[in-house]
Amino acid sequence: MEITQAALWVVAILVLLALVFDFMNGFHDAANSIATVVSTGVLKPTQAVLFAAFFNFVAIFIFHLSVAATVGKGIVSPDFVDTHVVFGALLGAISWNLLTWYYGIPSSSSHALIGGIVGAVIAKGGIGALELMGILKVVIFIFVSPLLGYLLGSLMMVIVAWLFRRTRPGHVDKWFRRLQLVSAGAYSLGHGGNDAQKTIGIIWLLLIGTGYMGQEATSPPLWVIISCYAAIGLGTMFGGWRIVKTMGQKITKLKPVGGFCAETGGALTLFIATAMGIPVSTTHTITGAIVGVGSTQRASAVRWGVAGNIVWAWIFTIPASAFVAALAYWLSLVIY
Repeated sequence: MEITQAALWVVAILVLLALVFDFMNGFHDAANSIATVVSTGVLKPTQAVLFAAFFNFVAIFIFHLSVAATVGKGIVSPDFVDTHVVFGALLGAISWNLLTWYYGIPSSSSHALIGGIVGAVIAKGGIGALELMGILKVVIFIFVSPLLGYLLGSLMMVIVAWLFRRTRPGHVDKWFRRLQLVSAGAYSLGHGGNDAQKTIGIIWLLLIGTGYMGQEATSPPLWVIISCYAAIGLGTMFGGWRIVKTMGQKITKLKPVGGFCAETGGALTLFIATAMGIPVSTTHTITGAIVGVGSTQRASAVRWGVAGNIVWAWIFTIPASAFVAALAYWLSLVIY
């Protein structure tokens, strides 16, 4: 199919499929925003998802569309993108999300999408269709974002412990139960700002690849932006309770002060990455921050076996979703 002859109904279905992925991104990654406030008892689960969803959407007014531009133009060449490629990319990402959600594994929706795009484009045009510098930035931040989250989370914990070293534990707990609302809101803001833009980016890539927008366009249509932020917010409201349990209790036991430090360290990491236009994993980021907070207490406070299983899921995310995306691309050639 020539990209200029792509049927409108096919594009519309793919836009809806992208919004389904965005919704799934919200409920799959809801745990990243709310696991700590739920596990520390600061908010009830229903309150937490509404709280996080609100800040997911408010991010539309805060962040520039730098991440969307990277996904839309910086990962693969738009010249190789058509409806088959986008179908393969989305199916690869959604399949991996469903698998990891079912088993309660906090993997990266972001890297599942990147893997899906890469796999489908390679299936069509080979390695030469990739924008290697853009992919290199994503790969580097697979390691940088959890490390930065770890460093900032542990640093926050050390600073707070020193500042409140003479304060009674009961008073510290009381204050940080309130402060954790601020940190959770900031993290949800960063989550919405970085993750919603990835879906904006793939819809933008679809519109460019099918000829509905020119490559010179500096931003996607407003309806794309609003619908993507709304979809991720609704997904967060739906929630991902299997993963909340893993993130909030299985890695390390958190108190309100620890939750505040983890969320603040994670939020700062997301703000930095979003400002740089780098699509990072909110899952990687908050996991690194939680491990950092736990490790300041003692090494045994972190359940390294659980953390290790999560790392293995990170390693397999891009190749697994890329493989499924390539199969879905070839299947789509048969279907339509």
